[in-house]
Amino acid sequence: MFLDRDGVINRSLVHDGRPYPPAMLNELEVLPGVPEALARLKAAGFQLIVVTNQPDVARGTQTRATVEAMHAILAACLPIDVFQVCYHDDADACACRKPAPGMLLEAAQERQLDLTASYLIGDRWRDIEAGRRAGCTTVLIDHHYTEPEQCEPHARVSSLSEAVDWIISHSRDGAR
Repeated sequence: MFLDRDGVINRSLVHDGRPYPPAMLNELEVLPGVPEALARLKAAGFQLIVVTNQPDVARGTQTRATVEAMHAILAACLPIDVFQVCYHDDADACACRKPAPGMLLEAAQERQLDLTASYLIGDRWRDIEAGRRAGCTTVLIDHHYTEPEQCEPHARVSSLSEAVDWIISHSRDGAR
């Protein structure tokens, strides 16, 4: 199970209809229902792998230490198995920055996951496109951002809890 971070696990800061990651530790807020939803996925046998773009590090507006501190806080209160992070910006043209599927491919290889039996939950088109390129089934948590969608998810829901309901009803054992 691949999950985006901002807008899926923790609250994004939305300005003019566009989502932004929390900049400081005191802005990090786990979304309502997330602990219970992740517990349900773990109980169903899924590994929980967070795949997150954090380009503000490359842009110089965020530190890697702050991102890692946020992940430590999230790991302490949520059953997340691993965080895969891309610290690059678009200009870096790396293989890991979503919509490229590099983070998913790497995690799948390391954890021997069948990507065709795996799911990606995200809140932006970049997440969905990365999941599709990797061969995953994709679920969009639709927060009605103003940015254009460039691809269609397999399912569209309004919360992580709804995503988990959909996934559990459609899942196969290979992703676990």
